[in-house]
Amino acid sequence: MSTAAADNLALERSEGLSREKIQQLLAAVGSEPTEDTTQIEAAEYDWQRPHYFSSEQLKRLEDFTKEVAREMAEKFAKFCNNEFEVTVVSTTQHFAAELLNEASEGKQDNYYLAFGSDQEHLCGLIYIPTQTAFIWAIQLLGDSESEEDAGRDLSQLEESLLLDIASALVEAFSSPCENCNFQPDKSIVKKRLPLELKGTEELCKITFQVKKTDAERRSEAYIFILCNKLESGLDKTVSAQGGLGGFSAEDISKAILDRMQQMPVSVTAQLASAVLTFEEIVNLRPDDILLLNKSIDEPIELLVDGRAVCHGWPAKSAGHYAVVITEVN
Repeated sequence: MSTAAADNLALERSEGLSREKIQQLLAAVGSEPTEDTTQIEAAEYDWQRPHYFSSEQLKRLEDFTKEVAREMAEKFAKFCNNEFEVTVVSTTQHFAAELLNEASEGKQDNYYLAFGSDQEHLCGLIYIPTQTAFIWAIQLLGDSESEEDAGRDLSQLEESLLLDIASALVEAFSSPCENCNFQPDKSIVKKRLPLELKGTEELCKITFQVKKTDAERRSEAYIFILCNKLESGLDKTVSAQGGLGGFSAEDISKAILDRMQQMPVSVTAQLASAVLTFEEIVNLRPDDILLLNKSIDEPIELLVDGRAVCHGWPAKSAGHYAVVITEVN
């Protein structure tokens, strides 16, 4: 309601009121114009993606993947006798259902190498698309003439070489973390995922590109790993480097919880409420009786941030109003 409209309404319904009284009533009902919030920018939030890592962990993850990329480039250089560049394109979070659905379609003979702390505890995999697998195989063989025959299946020798380089990439992925020792599975597989996953499990997907330093052609592959396994590796890495002073995630969580328990919280005791017209409010006088919406045998509510957390009865203590708690919601 605009200020002008509110003034007119007050004058029509209450003749004889002073201007000061009207202004007090208008201020009480909030007649002043509200702040325009239409220009406030909000960050996009994708509900289809998990948000497992905190902003601080994402910063650590960025440093971690840069080091992984350097290690991978060294592995490719060693295997292919050429200089290589490895670039991390993106680091994203996904529910496992997305990967499971893609693998179940089986449109291409993609290659997968699982890895984990041992053969019985696999927690991630390297996903190598068909085209990338072919490029890596011919680079390992040094057979540039085969590049035109990209549609054929890999030979047994080429698959063996692909297993070797993929295993080396698992080693490169483990290298930046002194306490991580991921081991590759014994064999590389096509089409089917070698990792048992539940659709609601949270995965981190690291997309990386590989190219010879003196070439333009790039190949792309992916690392998928359970977020909770990667998180423990990141925490150990930071602890080893002294980034968090050696504190574990459990120590940090406890410190945050202890701090939160000391934070002051406003509690409001609400007796009852009533709904009146503007005219009835204007005509209120001392000694008038206002009927509320609760009977005398109903308890009052204690509100925290507008939510009822307790019920009780009004009382007095040491000269102050008080509430005797009878029920906790």
